[in-house]
Amino acid sequence: MSGIRILLAEDDSNLRKLIAKYLETEGYSVFSAEDGEKALDIWYETPADLAILDVMMPNANGWEVLSEIREDSDIPVIMLTAKREEEDRLKGFDLGTDDYITKPFSTRELIMRVKALLKRSGKLSQKSRIDLPGISVDSDSKTVHTASGIVDLSSREFELLLYFIDNKGHALTRLQILDRIWGYDYDGDTRVLDTTIKRLRYKLGDCGQCVRTLRGTGYIFEVKE
Repeated sequence: MSGIRILLAEDDSNLRKLIAKYLETEGYSVFSAEDGEKALDIWYETPADLAILDVMMPNANGWEVLSEIREDSDIPVIMLTAKREEEDRLKGFDLGTDDYITKPFSTRELIMRVKALLKRSGKLSQKSRIDLPGISVDSDSKTVHTASGIVDLSSREFELLLYFIDNKGHALTRLQILDRIWGYDYDGDTRVLDTTIKRLRYKLGDCGQCVRTLRGTGYIFEVKE
């Protein structure tokens, strides 16, 4: 676990559980609230490193929670809203929000924004190079090196490889991978996952065997340390 605490306030229980699941998969500790009042109770009891606040919540809306947080903290705050009006965006930034994301959105996009804000605030290590036996990955330059040289991956293949590496040794279901890489609202052909993994394995050469199929489950990334 990273030790990073995230306050999540969202009154839609399904969306709240979905976001929490993916944040926890990334190693974050998530403290969830179904309304603004509960969010403030959690905040005063367990200060967070980052907050994700829905704008329209009962018992205290997102703006009110944000204002309370800003009384004594400058942690990164992401506002969630179903509205698109520029006026609401300007209000959020004026009150001190760091980012603003409009529903519907993909969990992949949210996770990327969370990581970017945590890096900017110094809460998340900015080490970009990952070295494993037989393979080296640099997330900044988006390059991959194996014993055979530089591997040319598409952006989707690169993102998939990073997701596998971040979760090496852990079984990932097909649904988890689709939701994380293609977005939770993806409703296309699920066979695209198998095709992309087949292509990734081929490009990685001998290292492609690190991506193992788990029959009836999904996939797992394993390397011999």
